[in-house]
Amino acid sequence: MLNKWLFTRIDNSALIVFRICFGALLAIEAFGAIFTGWVRRILIEPEFTFNFIGFEFLQPLPGNGMIWYYAILGIFGLFVMVGFKYRLSVFMYAIMWAGVYLMQKSSYNNHYYLLMLLCFIMTLLPAHRYASVDVWRKPSLKNINMPRWVWLLIVFQLWIVYTYAAIAKLYPDWFSLRFPALLMAGKKDLPLIGEFLQHEWVHYSIAYYGFLFDLLIIPLLLWKRTRIFAFLAAVFFHLFNSFVFHIGIFPYLALAFTLFFFPSEKINRYFLWKKPYYSKNELEVPAYRKPLLILCGIWFAVQLALPVRHWFFQDDVLWTEEGHRLSWRMMLRSKSGIARFKVVDKANRQDTIKIDNKDYLSPKQLRSMPAKADLIWQFAQHIKKEYAEKGKDVEIYVESRLSVNGRSYAPFIDPSVDLASVKWNHFGHAPWILPSSID
Repeated sequence: MLNKWLFTRIDNSALIVFRICFGALLAIEAFGAIFTGWVRRILIEPEFTFNFIGFEFLQPLPGNGMIWYYAILGIFGLFVMVGFKYRLSVFMYAIMWAGVYLMQKSSYNNHYYLLMLLCFIMTLLPAHRYASVDVWRKPSLKNINMPRWVWLLIVFQLWIVYTYAAIAKLYPDWFSLRFPALLMAGKKDLPLIGEFLQHEWVHYSIAYYGFLFDLLIIPLLLWKRTRIFAFLAAVFFHLFNSFVFHIGIFPYLALAFTLFFFPSEKINRYFLWKKPYYSKNELEVPAYRKPLLILCGIWFAVQLALPVRHWFFQDDVLWTEEGHRLSWRMMLRSKSGIARFKVVDKANRQDTIKIDNKDYLSPKQLRSMPAKADLIWQFAQHIKKEYAEKGKDVEIYVESRLSVNGRSYAPFIDPSVDLASVKWNHFGHAPWILPSSID
C-alpha cells in the first residue's frame, strides 16, 4: 500500500512549470539584492556580520566580492529556470544561499530559510525532465511523469510551514490585537491604504484571517470543493503582504506553489499545451526506495522538531529569542532595545571604557542587536577579540533594557555578568538573560 501511494507515476506538469517559476524567482531574488542595495547595506558596509553562532568562518568576501557572489547566484537561478545543468545549478544555489543565510542574522527572515530548504529539496526532484536545456541536449532525459512522492514531499513541507505559522499565532498579543495594531501603525504612511489600515476592524480581520489562512490553506487547497476559493484567498493574502510589507519574492513563490493543488491535466493544458498528458498511473518501485524513505524520514523529523524546541527552553521565546529562528514564527513581535557596553581591563580595573555602538555597527545592526540576547553576546565577543588583539584581557558588561510589542522597557541582560567569559549554550537557556517582564 505504501509503495502504491509513494511510487505510482503521475503527470509532472506542475513540477515542470514550478521549476520555471522557481528559477525565475531565484534569479530575481539574487539580482534584486544587488540592485536594491541590500548586498551593500548588509554584507559590504558593516564592519562585521552577526553569523549564526558556530559559523564564524563564513565571512563576506572582501571589497565588492559579495556583489559578484550574488551575480553568480542570479545566473544559477536563470540556469534553474531554463533547466541547464539543473541539478548542479539548484544545488550550487542552495549551497551559496545557505552560506549567506548562515553568514548574517541582522536581516533574518523566515522566507530566506524556506528558500534554502526548497533549493535542497528541488535538488532531489526531477524537475528538468521536460521543457529544459538538459532535455534538448540529452533527449533521453525527457519524461512526462514523476513518482507521487515528489508531490507529497512538497505538499507536506508546505503544510509544516503554514501550520506552525498558525500555531505560533496562538499567543495573547495576537488575538488581543496588541501586535496587529502595532504592526499596522508602522504602515500609516503607506499611499492609498495607510489610514485605512488603522481601523480596529482591520486589525481584527488581520488577526483572524491570518491565523485561519495559515491553519486551513493547505487542507482547503487539497479539497476540490474549496480549492478555487482557497486560491482566491491566497492571491489576496499574498498580494496584500507583498504590497504592505515588501517581503520580496515570497508572496509570489507561495502563489507558484498552488500549481501542485490543481488538476495536473489543467496545468498541462494551460501552460504546457504541447506536452502529452500522462494518465496511466503505473507503479514503479525504484531501487532507491529504502534510502529515500530514510532520508525523508530524517528530514521531516527535523522539520517537525525544530519549531517546537522553544517549548523546552525556560521563559518566553518572545523575550529570550531562544528557539525563535527556524521555527516559522513569522510577523509575531516588535522589539526594541537599549544596550550599553562597558569594558573593564583586568590588569587595571580602574581602566573602564564605555563602548559607542555606532563605532562598530551599521544602522540595521544598531536596531536589531540590543533586542536579541545572542547578538548582544556576539557583540561582546567581538569587542573582547578586538581588545585581545591590543594585548588586553578584558571583562565586558552590558546594561540593557527591552520592550516587546510596545510594552514599557524592562531590564534584559544581567549587568553583573561578564559576557566576555560566558560560553554560548546552543541547547539550554542562558541564565544571564533576566526573567521576562511580558504579562
